[in-house]
Amino acid sequence: MHRLLLIDDDEALAAPLASYLARFDFDLSAVTRPSAALARLAGERFDALILDGMLPEMDGFAFCKRVRGGTEPWREIPILMLTARGDLTDRVVGLELGADDYLAKPFEPRELAARLQTILRRTRLAPAASVPATLLRFAGLDIDTARRVVTVAAGPVELTSTEYELLLMLAREPGRVFSRDEILNRLRGQEADLYTRAVDILVSRMRRKLEPLEALKTLRNAGYCFALPAAEEGA
Repeated sequence: MHRLLLIDDDEALAAPLASYLARFDFDLSAVTRPSAALARLAGERFDALILDGMLPEMDGFAFCKRVRGGTEPWREIPILMLTARGDLTDRVVGLELGADDYLAKPFEPRELAARLQTILRRTRLAPAASVPATLLRFAGLDIDTARRVVTVAAGPVELTSTEYELLLMLAREPGRVFSRDEILNRLRGQEADLYTRAVDILVSRMRRKLEPLEALKTLRNAGYCFALPAAEEGA
């Protein structure tokens, strides 16, 4: 079963949600405070976090930033954020801080399960025995698709699962222009009620991480493409 950690100060939410998600092979644990979540993460393995935006001690956005900015092994764990209003600002801030997805409260448990399945499908590593090591090499950037490692001259680049999937999608077809809607649908694996600004946020984050490389090109009113040339033989 996939192990999930819910961080939400609504104590009444955990039990019925755990019962429902068990139908989809999810094992849900819950805490009400960020400090308790950090303690659980330090001692146990979880496959994803469900993070409420409004929490005691620190809000969910600050906690997301704490997770992504840390040095712990779980800093890249998938995060699905819950927002009280579904407000556009909350969504933008959550994505900018490294959340992989968001869902507005009140939500349908079936939609939550579907979004979790999509996140985990994207991040699941294929067995090494069945997937040959594959290296995509470009000028100044390597993508090891077997280990899901992106490397530039300065060393490995830490990307969230969504950032990695977007980079890989573009890099597999250099020069091809992907529209924002196409990118969203490819990443989600389904038609999703999302806004194109989410893609702009992801690309902006990736550009900062890949600097000084100019790997991603914007085509006005069209979308994005991967712009690095292939590495020269023997380089």
